[in-house]
Amino acid sequence: MVQTVVTSQLGSHPVRRGKVRDVYDFGDKLVIIATDRISAFDVVLPTPIPQKGVLLTAMSNYWFRFFDGRIAHHLLSTEVSTAMPELEPYRDQLTGRSVLVRKTQVIPIECVVRGYLAGSGWTQYRKQQSVCGIHLPAGLKQCDVLPAPIFTPTTKAEQGHDEPIDFATACGQVGRAVMEYIRDKSLELYVAAAHAARQRGIIIADTKFEWGIPAPGVAPILIDEVLTPDSSRFWPADEYAAGRDQPSFDKQYVRNYLAGLAWDKTPPGPALPPDVVQRTHDRYMEAFTRLTSHRS
Repeated sequence: MVQTVVTSQLGSHPVRRGKVRDVYDFGDKLVIIATDRISAFDVVLPTPIPQKGVLLTAMSNYWFRFFDGRIAHHLLSTEVSTAMPELEPYRDQLTGRSVLVRKTQVIPIECVVRGYLAGSGWTQYRKQQSVCGIHLPAGLKQCDVLPAPIFTPTTKAEQGHDEPIDFATACGQVGRAVMEYIRDKSLELYVAAAHAARQRGIIIADTKFEWGIPAPGVAPILIDEVLTPDSSRFWPADEYAAGRDQPSFDKQYVRNYLAGLAWDKTPPGPALPPDVVQRTHDRYMEAFTRLTSHRS
């Protein structure tokens, strides 16, 4: 069960450790390693979820392959130790949970696309009948499907929570041409992915895309993880009903367990019991199995 990779070879390169992933800098390329760490309420918990990093990496790679020919992206190789022979001694640590990607200048905007009214979007709608400045019809219910998907950007915070912003504010931060491009492409990718996932029994209620600029004057490319239960809201289509919370393919069991504790949501996080760990693993596995099955 991999928490982080620590080797003399990788350790000689600059590393950025996120809540659940480690990113090693190899000049014009990056090695991204998905660990089994899990976070909740922006706190990394001490108990990992077995194979979580492998399952999320496989799902993200599935979508990168799905988008081949539709959009340029950063993925160079899913076989890191083969693409970089100097890392061959660490194959066992890297296989299945690492990718070699093109390094870019990250655009500091989270490109959130919503097809359903849930989460913070539902909260905003109840207060003002709009989400990130986008006016919506009256009378929508919690988790209702929207008339059309909407683009609701947020800030990209290094620490703490991302904050919703309207499109004009995002344009002021990174430029209108860039924002129009990544807005249109994000909506296009969401529509294609949501249709494909629905055929596999999964509703993608919303998701976030991230984009980076590989070189001056070059159009942004898709980066980071793509359409996993950690970056998206995945619901089982056969259990969907508007007007209530939906069961989901993510860390719902973890959040439910933590909600019942007298924990103030600050570090250190509490350990998870075995049944919560197993159920969470099983939900990630079910999402992967549904998504990558070949049924019609």
